[in-house]
Amino acid sequence: MAGKGRWWRWIGLAGMAGVVATGAVVAREERKRRAYTPEQVRDRLRERYAEATSR
Repeated sequence: MAGKGRWWRWIGLAGMAGVVATGAVVAREERKRRAYTPEQVRDRLRERYAEATSR
């Protein structure tokens, strides 16, 4: 019975590690996104709109 408990413990630890890793990636992407100035965001949106409408 103790062997089964170990598996569940490892599965739980792996799940927690996955959540932590996902949170780190999300936080890094959020920092990148917030690093843009409003003018840069506006310019990029205009570029993307121009590309989309030219197709």
